[in-house]
Formats: sequence, C-alpha cells, structure tokens
Amino acid sequence: MTPPPSLPPDVFDDLPPAVQAYIRYLEARLSFLEARLNQTSANSSKPPSSDPPHAKPAPPRTPSGKRKGGQPGHPKRTRLDLPPDAIVELRPVACDQCSHALVGDDPAPLRHQVIELPSVRPIVTEYRRHRLACPSCGRVTCPALPADARGGYGPRVQAVCGLLSGAYRVGKRGVAQLCRDLFGVPISPAAVCDLQRKIATALEPVARAAHAHVAGRPANVDETGWREGRRRGWLWVAVTASVTVFLVRLSRGRAVLDDLIGGDLGVLTTDRYSAYGHLAADRRQVCWAHLRRDFQAIIDRRDAGSVIGKELLLHADILLGHWKRVRDGTLTRRGFRQTYLGWVRDEIHSLLDRGIGCGCAITARVCRELLAVEPALYTFAAVEDVEPTNNAAERALRHAVCWRKTSYGTDSADGSRFVERILTVVATCRRQRRDVLEFLTGCARATQQGTNPPSLLPSLAIAS
Repeated sequence: MTPPPSLPPDVFDDLPPAVQAYIRYLEARLSFLEARLNQTSANSSKPPSSDPPHAKPAPPRTPSGKRKGGQPGHPKRTRLDLPPDAIVELRPVACDQCSHALVGDDPAPLRHQVIELPSVRPIVTEYRRHRLACPSCGRVTCPALPADARGGYGPRVQAVCGLLSGAYRVGKRGVAQLCRDLFGVPISPAAVCDLQRKIATALEPVARAAHAHVAGRPANVDETGWREGRRRGWLWVAVTASVTVFLVRLSRGRAVLDDLIGGDLGVLTTDRYSAYGHLAADRRQVCWAHLRRDFQAIIDRRDAGSVIGKELLLHADILLGHWKRVRDGTLTRRGFRQTYLGWVRDEIHSLLDRGIGCGCAITARVCRELLAVEPALYTFAAVEDVEPTNNAAERALRHAVCWRKTSYGTDSADGSRFVERILTVVATCRRQRRDVLEFLTGCARATQQGTNPPSLLPSLAIAS
C-alpha cells in the first residue's frame, strides 16, 4: 500500500488547532504501533523463537574456505579410556605372511575398549518387625524402623527422581516410566512428586548456604516468567564465578532481589528493569547486549533518530570489540581504559544528548534513561570479574525456560521450592564440574541420618 503524500506545511497550518492536535496524536500512535509490530529478537528482549516470518534473517556467514571437521594441526581428541573391569589378551599364533609360529608379549599392545552397561537390578531390603507379647503383662511390643529405613525409597532413588526432573526436564510420568525401564523400580507419578518434596527439603540448608555465599560478590542477575498454580510469578537467578542460585517468587519487585542475594551487594550486572534502579552506579553494570538491541530498535523506527541509533550501535560494537581483546589477553584492562574507553564514552554521551532532542518521544526517553545511569554503563572497565553483558544470567535461565515450556510452571509453593533448589544444585555442580547425582544422593542420605549435607561452596567442596 503506497502512503499518501504528506500535508504541505501551509495546508497543515490552516487546519483548526484541534485537528492538528488529533493528527499529531494519530501519527504518534501509528509510530508506536509500528515499532511494537516490528519488534524482533534483534531489537527487543523477545526470544528468537518468537520472530515473525517477515523478520530480517541473520546475515549469512562469510565462507572461511576451510573444510568441514578438524583442521590441520588441531589437538587430536579421542574417547577417554576407562579403567578396565576385564582384559582379554589377543596374541597372534603365527606370522600372517610365512606362517612361522609366534610367541612372546608386546610391551605396548594396541588397546581397544568396548563399553557396556550392566543390567541394573534394585537392591531391596525388607525389614520384618516382630511383634512380641510380654509374658508378664501381656503388652505387645513392636520395634521402630531405623531412621534410614523410613519411607519406601532410598537416597539414590530420591536423587535420581530429582536429577531426571531438574537436570533433564522429564515430567513426573516420564520419571516413573524411566525408573521402571532403566532400574526396575516400580514407582507411581504421585510417589515421584513425594520424593521431589523430600529432596527439596534435603536441599534447603544447601540452598540457604549458597545464597549466603553469593552476597557481596559480583553477580549477573536476571528474571523470567514462571507460573505457580494460576498465579503469575518469576524465576530469578544470580550467577557468580562458582555458585549459581535461583528463586521462584510471585513478585518481580525490589524485595525479591534482597532475598536472592542478601543486603550485602557486590557489583550486579543487570538489564534496565526498574527493580534494579535503586542500585548505586558503582554497584551496577548495565548489560550492553540489551543496549545493542535498544540501539537497533532506534534504527528500526526509521525516523529522525535512526541516524543516532546507527552511530550508537557502531560505538557499542567498537567498545565490545576492544573488550574482547581484553578477554583474549591481547589487551590489558588498563590499556583498554587509557586508549579506547575515554573517547568512546565521550562519543556515546554526545549521541545520547542529541537523541533527547531528536523529535521521537520513545528514542528521547531511552536516551534520557541511559544518561541517568551513565556511570553504570562502564563499571566493567574498572572492577575485576565484571563483564559488560548479562549473558551468563541469560544462559543460566535458558534451561529453566525450556523446562517451563513443557511443565507450564509449578502447581504449588512446594513445587516452586523444589524447582529453585534443584536448579541451584544442578547449575552450580555443572559450573564446578561435580557429579550432580552423587551430590543429591549425599544430601538425601544426610537428611535420613541426621548429619550435615555436602556443601556447594567451593572452599568446602573438597571436604564434603
């Protein structure tokens, strides 16, 4: 559809003031709706899976000219050899050329391993409680079950049910079916739910210690939607160098941030959501990946501010490009600050100033908001262990988002406690390259025996 030509200024000036005001309102409304309709993963926080068919595809990658597979000179990677349970010696009995008899041993024989899974059968322990009558008074006495025998399933069964749900996103019916198929353990979906509740209780002190560890350390923080029953909630995450913690809450407000990381704040890398607005500039790093999308949205509005958006995006890429050299070790943090940060920061400040007066209300608001938190855009350049983007938190949430799409959230507060604690354990163990199943088994066993559970904290991991 070809748009009609715009009104000449003299014609517009002759219109009644009320008509002029109404036309300006309609133009602003049209601009707002077009901007919302054109939102994609490139210019907003929408996921790539929500991009419409008309969205501009990613530019094709330039062919490198290399062949597929491993490149010449790369380190060879083979399957790791495991300690053998059985060894079969294969010796030739005769020369394959002249048939002469052969004897002896090869000091360095060629090794080939075949790995097989054993047939798994559950270990069933039956406790027979004898009821005996007293010959003196006639009272019947029955012994109590040992503390570690209460309940119908042991610590490893509890751990497996928690692992299949929390690490592999298997539903309760799927967990019950896998327990029958893989381990020969008959279990119902209702029993799986009960075991998840028990493992959540076992993980409570572990999660509490993990949240205390995060307090005061640099962290990447983010949140995503999560339903609890029929109520809308949010799943929060905080990612530090060695520990990742999750919380499910029915609020997206500032108070949840205190529950997540406590009152002692390190530098938090966040997006521009208002719940983080109270953070001091030296305690906050605004995510540059989000800023790039904001700048792309300014470009896509195709108005007077688009040129400013292009310049902002260009300088953002310059900044992140040189920061990549810092991460690669080819540029020092001090050299980054002295050589590049100053002039790029000045250029971005000037562009944001221009954006306030560009004539587009949305662009002006974004530029004004960024100038208000400008010092928090560059905290990463001065503080060790702080990155300019919030990618670590978004990666940590990705597994939970995939789980949410198949589980539709949780039905109760108990389910939410299981989700936040199992995600905390899985993400942290993966980050520390620890065995998740053994950790969960240790926690369940400690609860049965009344002992201290293993710890997620790096300083205590070896001891536990």
